Amino acid sequence: MTLLRAAMLALRMLARSRLRATLAVLGIAVAVFLLCAERAMHAGVAEATSANERDTRLIVYRANRFCPFTSRIPERYTDDLLRIPGVKSAVPVQIIVSNCRASLDVIVFRGVRAADAEATLAPRLKFIAGSMREFLARGDGALVGSALADRRHLKVGDLLRSAGLTVTVAGIVEAEGPQDRNACFVQLPFLQSSTGGVQGGDVTEFEVEVDDPARLTEVAAAIDEHFAADAAPTSTRAEKAFVARAAQDLVAIARFAGWLGLGALVAVFALVANSIVLSLEGRTREIAILQSIGFKGALVAWTVLVESTALALCGSVLGAGLAYAALAFGKFGLGAEGVLVEFRPSLSISLAAVAAAVVVGIAAGAVPAISVARRSIVEGLKAA
Repeated sequence: MTLLRAAMLALRMLARSRLRATLAVLGIAVAVFLLCAERAMHAGVAEATSANERDTRLIVYRANRFCPFTSRIPERYTDDLLRIPGVKSAVPVQIIVSNCRASLDVIVFRGVRAADAEATLAPRLKFIAGSMREFLARGDGALVGSALADRRHLKVGDLLRSAGLTVTVAGIVEAEGPQDRNACFVQLPFLQSSTGGVQGGDVTEFEVEVDDPARLTEVAAAIDEHFAADAAPTSTRAEKAFVARAAQDLVAIARFAGWLGLGALVAVFALVANSIVLSLEGRTREIAILQSIGFKGALVAWTVLVESTALALCGSVLGAGLAYAALAFGKFGLGAEGVLVEFRPSLSISLAAVAAAVVVGIAAGAVPAISVARRSIVEGLKAA
C-alpha cells in the first residue's frame, strides 16, 4: 500500500510539469514510431527471404541476368523441364515491372497461361472478389493481389494502367506469399503480344514445383546442367533464395534501418533521463521534506522510477499505436527487380517496441533515482 501511495504521489508530481512531460512523451512517441517502422521493415524482408523445410518451388532464370527486362528464356523449355526427374510442374511466366530499381510503388505484371492459372495458380489463391472464370473470359483480364488492390484502391471492373499496359480487374485475390499478394496476374499471350513479343516465344522465368523439398538443390543443379549448352543457359534457385538475391538493395536498406531502431532506443533513454533530471532539480526541497517526514531513500527512488516508467509507457504506447495505424492504412512496401517486401502492421512488433521502450525508460531513471536516494536531508535543503 505504501508503494502504491508513493506511486500516486509521483504521478501527481509529474502532472505538475505538464509541458515538460508532454514534450518528453511526444519525443518518445516519435522514437518508438521509428522503431516500429524499422522492425516492420525487418520483418517484411525476413518473410520474403527466409527459407523453410517446406519450400518446394524453384525459380528458373536466365543465367547472368537480374532485372526481369533482361531475362529471356524460350517458352519451349517447358517440356524439357517436365522431363527432368523430380520436377512436378513447370510454369512459364512473363514478368513486366513498372520500375526495376528499389521503389515504394512497383506494379509487377505476371503473365501465365490459362491452363497453368487453373492448375497451379488457383490452388494458392483465395478469391476476395471476382472469379477465375471472369479472368479467363477476357484477354485483358487481371487477377490483382490483395495488397496491390488495397494500395491502388482497385475493385473488380476497374482499369489498371502501368508500364504501358492497360488491364481490367477481373478478380481480387488473397495469398500466403508477399509476391502473390502484390502481383497482377494476366494471361501470358496477352502480355507477350502487348510488349511486342511473340505468343509462344520468350518468357522471363519458370516456376518449377518439385515433388520433394529435400531435392531442391539436386533438381536445381540438374536443370542448369541440362540447359548449360543451350543458347539460353539458366540459373536456378529456390524461390526464397532467388528473392533474397534479387532484393539485395532492400536487404541493405533493412540492415541500415537497424541502426535507426538502435538510435530510437537511445533517443528514448536520453529523453526520459533529461526529463527526470530536470524534474528532480526543480523538486530538491520537496524531496528533502519527504525524507524528513519518513520517506526512506528506497521509497524516494521508487517514486523516481515510477515517473520514468510512466513517461516511457505513455510515449511508447502512443508511438506504437500511431505506427500500427500508419502501416495498416498506408499499405507500405518496397519493390526491386520484380520482387516486393511488405511492411505489415504487427501486434507483436508493437508490444515488443513498448516493452523495449519501458525497459530503457526504467534504466534511464535508475541513475537519478539512486542519486536522489543517497542524498541526505541536509544536502537537499542546502541545494534548495
